[in-house]
Amino acid sequence: MKVLLGQIMYDKNLSVRQVSIMTGVSKSTINRIVNGQVSPTLDTVEQLAKGLHLKVTDLFESDIQ
Repeated sequence: MKVLLGQIMYDKNLSVRQVSIMTGVSKSTINRIVNGQVSPTLDTVEQLAKGLHLKVTDLFESDIQ
């Protein structure tokens, strides 16, 4: 399951700093998620979704139809 945070940030023209301010998630954590170095915890996913005004499922790409 792929995290779409980088694509969402690109589509909304948002910087790591802006996303960090909007969501309360640290810039380093956002960078590590975008670069595929870590998988976000459920708490982090919920913070990101709430701050970006998205559904949790909007943050993921799944091969399941």
